[in-house]
Amino acid sequence: MSGPGPGDDDERYDRDSEEIDAEDTDAAPAAGSGDALDSTAAASSDHTEDGATREGREGSRSAPPPAASSTDEVTIEDDGVVRWFLKSDDGTVVAVRDVLSSIAVVALIGLILFAVSGIWPPLVAVESGSMEPNMERGDLIFITADDRFVGDDAVDGTGVVTLESGEQNGYDKFGEYGDVIVFAPNGNEFETPIIHRAHFWVEEGDDWVEMANPDYVEATNCDQIQTCPAEHDGFITKGDNNPGYDQDPLSRGAPTDVVQSEWVTGKGMFRIPWLGYVRLTFDELLAGMLIDSPTLPEGTSTGPSSVPVGLVGLASAVAVVGGRRSGHW
Repeated sequence: MSGPGPGDDDERYDRDSEEIDAEDTDAAPAAGSGDALDSTAAASSDHTEDGATREGREGSRSAPPPAASSTDEVTIEDDGVVRWFLKSDDGTVVAVRDVLSSIAVVALIGLILFAVSGIWPPLVAVESGSMEPNMERGDLIFITADDRFVGDDAVDGTGVVTLESGEQNGYDKFGEYGDVIVFAPNGNEFETPIIHRAHFWVEEGDDWVEMANPDYVEATNCDQIQTCPAEHDGFITKGDNNPGYDQDPLSRGAPTDVVQSEWVTGKGMFRIPWLGYVRLTFDELLAGMLIDSPTLPEGTSTGPSSVPVGLVGLASAVAVVGGRRSGHW
């Protein structure tokens, strides 16, 4: 039996070399796969970090602003009296602010009404029924100076259109021809003013009974009436619901002489139903507390007097009305 020859050694060497090369070849993919995993892990880590950064930025943008601290409150020291008064939420300050705002509104409305009417106060509250149905008790009447909004054929120097002239030219107020005027009876400013219709104009010395509508005068001639003949120029007046002229005592109208133009304080323009009751109720309550109500003699009639409405009355008219009372004859 012979031993291995030189050729056998060479074959073993070649096989060993091939096995080593095969092992190296198998190991290479493993190394490459590890690199790929490392690269994927790194990319995933970077993506996670980018997402966290974006979420942080979005969270910072959507977060609500911090609550205002107590140092933002309006104070006199920091903001001054005026701004503090206008902006303060203190209950007392808010109440005072509301009251002053209401007074300012009332004053503004009063100025506007005065500018339009030309007289003060510009409102009267009707306290009786002598002008019914054209004026009811409790109505609030807006009045103007007699030289404003003058109709056609007004009496010279007065701006008042009489019923007599209105019948000819079609001028009417409150459901009848002619102007409704507010006047002081007998020129007495301390008497409750009267609101009645001006029927016709007379001049000093006129026998106005002869000029009158016989349906509205009880006397048959001038001698039976103290106010006839007329002692001065003026208006003959009558309540729409009264049976006769105010200047005829037998007709039980307003006890007044012929109404001079100087006694006229205004003329009615339009009415607001019911709102005058606020002023009338106030007057009745006040009168009841201060003085006893007089008892009228049997057969005495009352007619439309007008109660003036000033700034206090106007305040109640804004909150619910005020008024100047008008006539009770």
